[in-house]
Amino acid sequence: MTRAEPRPTPPEPPRAPFRVTVQTTKDEQTGRKVSRRSYPLGVTDWSLRRGPFRRLFRGVYVHRETEVTELVRAAGALLVSPADSAVSHHTAARIWGGVVPEDGLVHVSTTAARPKVQGIRAHRVKVGGQRCLKLDGVRVTTAVQTFLDLGSDLGLVDLVVLGDSLVKAGQTTPAELVQAAAGFRGGGRRVLRRAASLVRPEVDSPMESRTRMLIVLAGLPEPTINHKVRWPTGSVRFRFDLCYPDAKLIIEYDGRQHAESDRQWDGDIDRREWMDSTEWRLVIVRSKDIYNTPGQTLQRIMSAMRDKGMTVPRLSDEWRAHFPGRPGDVAEPA
Repeated sequence: MTRAEPRPTPPEPPRAPFRVTVQTTKDEQTGRKVSRRSYPLGVTDWSLRRGPFRRLFRGVYVHRETEVTELVRAAGALLVSPADSAVSHHTAARIWGGVVPEDGLVHVSTTAARPKVQGIRAHRVKVGGQRCLKLDGVRVTTAVQTFLDLGSDLGLVDLVVLGDSLVKAGQTTPAELVQAAAGFRGGGRRVLRRAASLVRPEVDSPMESRTRMLIVLAGLPEPTINHKVRWPTGSVRFRFDLCYPDAKLIIEYDGRQHAESDRQWDGDIDRREWMDSTEWRLVIVRSKDIYNTPGQTLQRIMSAMRDKGMTVPRLSDEWRAHFPGRPGDVAEPA
């Protein structure tokens, strides 16, 4: 009696994104066209339909246990893009830690014919016109190149938010963005140069960037970012998002975490007691104050400036184009 040969262990299904291609040939006997799918090792027609896979794009799949990060979606998009393609624009910005408006698409750039795939937006670029590098095998435009690419897609405030967030993520510096924008000759170069000049280090959040931009575009003095109050030992006791140290005036964006964290709340109480004892003034700004009533927010800030003895210039109207607010919102004090 012969021993049965052990069955071979089936190959493990892939965890990285993969593409299923369809090849159409002509049957020599019938003359009919026959389509055949080509699968990677470890994938079958049955497992694709009922197994552990999810679809990223048409013909592109990934294992269900794989976390679908921005980089994973980018890798999948490149599988159905021309060979010279690179992940770019909004997608590259998010990969580098930048903050941009969400559009639900994966952006790629190519010098070849742009692929037409649902969920992917392709941009046509000149040969050698983009600086890229590889991140975990995925070709991505550099952080600085991504900032330049988005100059024709984003407005001034969103570009400053992007620049601030890329600097915070350690991917570039304000000086590098200024230099790159100065030499840029593509679309949106004017707004890029202005935005680069307004990018700052040590900005903690996108809403802090927007609050600062509301103040600056209204023609008011630019506040100091991340001002630190220290203990006698030199260690940091308090940090103020935006402030005018000489006037002892703080402008602070307050997100919901301040009300939801007991530790943060305790710290805020300690800080408020210190401010009361040292005659600092605090103006709190929330999301609705930026999006719904920016004019009234400017009015509050100007009133606080006057109370602290600051010289308040006449408001510029530039802020209105970027912070429209709701009907009835006013900016000038009565």
